[in-house]
Amino acid sequence: MKNLSFAILFIVLAAVLVASQTLFVVKETERAVVLKFGEIVRDDVQPGLHFKLPVMNEVKKFDARILTMDSRPQRYLTLEKKAVIVDSYVKWKISNVARFYQATSGDEFVANRVLSSRVDTGLRNQFGERTMHEVVSGEREELMTELRDRIDSVAQTELGITIVDIRVKRIDLPPDVSESVYQRMRTEREREAREHRSKGLELAEGIRADADRQRVVLEAEAQRDAEMIRGDGDAQAAAIYAQAYQQDPEFFDFYRSLQAYRESFANNGDLFVLDPNSEFFKYFKETN
Repeated sequence: MKNLSFAILFIVLAAVLVASQTLFVVKETERAVVLKFGEIVRDDVQPGLHFKLPVMNEVKKFDARILTMDSRPQRYLTLEKKAVIVDSYVKWKISNVARFYQATSGDEFVANRVLSSRVDTGLRNQFGERTMHEVVSGEREELMTELRDRIDSVAQTELGITIVDIRVKRIDLPPDVSESVYQRMRTEREREAREHRSKGLELAEGIRADADRQRVVLEAEAQRDAEMIRGDGDAQAAAIYAQAYQQDPEFFDFYRSLQAYRESFANNGDLFVLDPNSEFFKYFKETN
C-alpha cells in the first residue's frame, strides 16, 4: 500500500515538473518570443497558455504596455544661437517583439539608451531650425509632431518599437542667461514705472491746479453773491428805517439816540468828555 502511494506521489510530482517545463503563460500586459538554443522560433506570442519543449526552448517575456523614457534636461541652441535647457520625455511601446529582442536582447535599458540618443539628436536639429519664440510658443506642437514622426520611423526599423508621443515638459534659459534676462526685464519695468509715475505726477498737478482754479472761482462767486445779498439787505434796512422815520420822525430820533447811548455806555470803564449843552444830552435835559 505504501509503495502504491509513493508511486502515485512520484507520478504527480513528475507531471507537475513536466508541466512546468512545457507550459507557460503570457499575461495580457506582456508579449513573448520562444527561443531554441538562442534562435527565435516563435515571435510575438500572444497572451494565453502556451506549450514549449523542455530544455530546448526558452521563453523571453516583455512588457507590452506603453513605457515612458524621461530624459535628462539637455542644452540646445536655437536659430539665433540662444541656449535653452529642454526637459522632455518619450512614450513608446514594443511593436515588433522579434526585432526588439534582436536589437536590445530584451533589455529596456538598452532600448532607452538608443532611443535617448536619437531623441537628443532630433531635438538638437529641430531647435537649431527655429527661433526662440517658435520653440517656446509659436511652433512647439509642430516641432513635437515632426520629431515624433522622424524618430518613430527610425525606431520601428532599428528597435522594433513605436513612438507614441514625444513631449517637452519645460524649456528654461541657462542660469547666466536667465539672470541677464531678469535684469533687463527689471530695468524695463523700472523705466515703465518711472514713466507712469511721472505721468501720474503731471496729471495730479493738473488736477490740483484745476481744483485751485475752481476754488478761487467759487470763492469769488460766493463773495460776489454775499456782497449782493448784503447790499440788498442794507437797502431793505435803509428802506425800512426811512419808512419808520417818515411815520414818526421824533420817535425815530429818540430810538437812534437810545442806540447811541447803549453803545457808548456798554463798557463801564469808558470815559467821555462832552459839552453838557451838546445834542448828545438832548433827551436827558428834556427828562430833567
